[in-house]
Amino acid sequence: MSTIEIDTDGQVVPTDDSPVQIDPAMIADIRKFERSLAGYLSGEIDEDVFKVFRLANGVYGQRQGGHDQMIRIKAPYGAITPDQLDALADISETYSRGWGHLTTRQNVQFHFVDLERVPDLLWDLAKVGLTTREACSDTVRNVMGCHLAGACPHEVLDIQPWADATFWHFLRNPISQRLPRKFKINFSGCATDCGQAMFNDVGVIAVNHTRPDGTVEAGFRVFVAGGLGANPHPALALEDFTTREELLPTIEACVRVFEQTGNRDNKLRARMKWVVDELGFDELQRRVLVSRKFLMASSSWPGGVPAQVIERGDAPAGRGRGEVTPLGQGQPVFLSGTTPQQRWTESNVVRGVAKGTVSALAWSRLGDVTATQFRGIASISRHFDAEVRITNRQNFVLRGLSEEQLPTLYEQLSVIDMAQAGAELSRDVVACPGADTCNLAVTQSRGLASAIGEALEAAGLAEVEGVRTNISGCTNSCGQHHIADIGFFGVERRAHGRSAPGYQMLLGGHVGDEKIEFGAKALRLPAKAAAEAVVRVVGRYATERSLGETFTHWLTRAGGPKAVAEGLADLDEFPEPDVKPDFYTDYDETGPYEKSLGESECAV
Repeated sequence: MSTIEIDTDGQVVPTDDSPVQIDPAMIADIRKFERSLAGYLSGEIDEDVFKVFRLANGVYGQRQGGHDQMIRIKAPYGAITPDQLDALADISETYSRGWGHLTTRQNVQFHFVDLERVPDLLWDLAKVGLTTREACSDTVRNVMGCHLAGACPHEVLDIQPWADATFWHFLRNPISQRLPRKFKINFSGCATDCGQAMFNDVGVIAVNHTRPDGTVEAGFRVFVAGGLGANPHPALALEDFTTREELLPTIEACVRVFEQTGNRDNKLRARMKWVVDELGFDELQRRVLVSRKFLMASSSWPGGVPAQVIERGDAPAGRGRGEVTPLGQGQPVFLSGTTPQQRWTESNVVRGVAKGTVSALAWSRLGDVTATQFRGIASISRHFDAEVRITNRQNFVLRGLSEEQLPTLYEQLSVIDMAQAGAELSRDVVACPGADTCNLAVTQSRGLASAIGEALEAAGLAEVEGVRTNISGCTNSCGQHHIADIGFFGVERRAHGRSAPGYQMLLGGHVGDEKIEFGAKALRLPAKAAAEAVVRVVGRYATERSLGETFTHWLTRAGGPKAVAEGLADLDEFPEPDVKPDFYTDYDETGPYEKSLGESECAV
């Protein structure tokens, strides 16, 4: 299959004879995939066995069936290098559709990859240090982290080396290969929780702790058993304070307890949140702390401060003397500039780090990135010697910039169409891939996201600050609809004897300050009326709010989700099919709507 040659030192020898060093573990992974794929294609390996294997290697079937596959690539805490961005550009053109997709969990996905070509794609990733291993399936998934970690004026600790250490500790770790269900870990450097730790199986937030002698110690507060999906659960504090030396043992203890207690008979009730429902939080807490206490006896004991932290340090970036940008969901963004560049600077630039650098967001519409944009971000990163991170709102952030570089950066982002003022503005709509490729989606969430963006632009409301809209094509919340100010998940509707695409609208989701509020149901809508509903809600908020008032505060003052929904009730009407046939056709579709579900691979 692959034409890659490996020399005796474990180096890849490409056609130009310039050696490329590859992690031996990656070589072993890909060689095993090649053998297993050959066995599957020849009929020696059963379909169900190969499915579990390929999912554990980040290869996910699409609703189109056949050999079309989605490839999910892990970027721990969103970190991505220029060489890796260039490789992703090449991969998008060679194996996919010329573009890739940034996910809400800081992964990169490519669709419509032919199964037989997956090994060659894996080699191309390995040459730049990227892997798909355990990006899907019942494993410890990509370890997430705040995209501004190490460049944030509010952080208590730089969580980057901690997230990196956690990623490598669990990658290929025997205890996390066949868990009862997937396991998600997330890091935030402060209580602002830009990393969104509060709805993960394990969420870690850096905090300060006052010792009995009055001195202050930096460490962590660990939250467990959070989750979204059809039944969202808030994460719960495991203990008041976890020391730096005990953090990795605590996380491993959580994974071990989940491996022992998760429901292996019913995948729909197998996540950590269901363990709490089954055992109670006190019992879960007791088991985790007991496991941690005796973990020293394990050969995998990760006690002490990890080598990555010792080598790189975890001191916070600190605040500068000048302006400090407010961060977190709902923080006001005051736009006063009259030019696009001024408005981009006001919304997309973060200031306040003591070492004098600034960070700037490159806006990615719907999280889609073309080959030209991948290469453009790589070139910009090299030109400015800037770090790049993928955000959980499907954008890129460039860090380590100076004020003097911002005008040139804006010009270069404009060339690749990534310079719109989008950060924390209403046009920054998040959506999962939806029925375009996903087996579980019942609606075209991407199509609705695009329609909402267009409607807001037309209404002059695309730059209303502090309003997040998130969309999922089903109840599973890959688009994280539960934690947005305005959320939607796809549903099938019935009207006039016909099936039609629809959405459940939620209002008031919020994450921050070590708390989480899930959006409350407002009303159901036809898919083709959902964009107008957003325009009305955003327009009302923009008109009625006081200076600096958050969406959450305004929503409460307006009477809550149900009261706001009363003003949208006229939109929940389906016209006769012959009057408006488009109400019975989903976005980006040409034929009549039909709820079509493929076999779920999420629960394999």
